[in-house]
Formats: sequence, C-alpha cells, structure tokens
Amino acid sequence: MTAQQRIARLARLLPAGRSPAARAPFVLLVVLLLGSGLLALLLLNASLNKGSFQLSKLEKETEELTDQQQALQQEVDGYSAPGQLAERAREQGLVPGGNPVFLGPDGTVRGKPDSAPTDGAGQVDP
Repeated sequence: MTAQQRIARLARLLPAGRSPAARAPFVLLVVLLLGSGLLALLLLNASLNKGSFQLSKLEKETEELTDQQQALQQEVDGYSAPGQLAERAREQGLVPGGNPVFLGPDGTVRGKPDSAPTDGAGQVDP
C-alpha cells in the first residue's frame, strides 16, 4: 500500500465535517445549567425578602415592647417615690414609726420606744 492509499483510507475513518447533532447535548446542558442557576437565584431572592419582612416585623414589635416596658417602669417609679409611699401609707391608716428600738440577744431593749401619735379620742392620728 502506498502512502496516498493509506492517507485516503485514514481520511475515510474520520468524520467529514462537524455535525450539528454533536453540539446539541452541549447546548442543552448549558441552557439547563443557566436556567437552574436563574431559578436558584430567584428562590434565594424570595427567601431573603421573606427574612427581611420578618426582621422588620420583629424590630417593630421590639420597639413597641420597649415603649411598653418604659411606660411600666415609669408607673413603678411613680408608686415607689417617697412622697407617694407616704401618702398611700396615710390612706391605709399607717403612721410614722418614730425612733427604732432594738432587742439584744439577751433580751435587753436598746433605744427608747415612742408611742404612735394619737388624737384626743385614743385613735391613732393619721
């Protein structure tokens, strides 16, 4: 066999040109990958938006609860003010205690006890 015959024989074994059928699976794969990537981005964006709305809702709720907590703290501070405590004590019939008296471990009294102030009828003077 001559060299030209061998070349002709080998040339018949190779395809004559590129066929469009060989490109179709590659193009289909690329389109499929691009489509699935876009779909994944869409789902990710939707998920982030949902999280953003939840975050906004929770921030608003936190702000409302903080305002409520501050209002309740102001109310508690108003009730625990010394003037308010003294007035509420008088309304309930309590009187100032005077000087404190202490009992020692052996039963001795330390300090001089005072009686509560009374009005003329023997009632405690509020």
